[in-house]
Amino acid sequence: MARRPTDYRAAAEAMFKPKAPKAEPEAKPAATNEVPKGREMVALRIDRDVLAHFQEEGPGWQDRINAALRKAAGL
Repeated sequence: MARRPTDYRAAAEAMFKPKAPKAEPEAKPAATNEVPKGREMVALRIDRDVLAHFQEEGPGWQDRINAALRKAAGL
């Protein structure tokens, strides 16, 4: 029965050999003046009657305030 010669050092080096580099990711599009998506938590003082108006319809009042502010800002 023939035995295969085993080169443990070569096997170990092959194990830690760096893999082929991955293809470079696509270049990001040129920077624009867009507002980044996402939200930021802030503290905002609002009159009680204004807050009550938006809370009357239940959950989602923060989204409704955000939509009203976007509309007022012309966004």
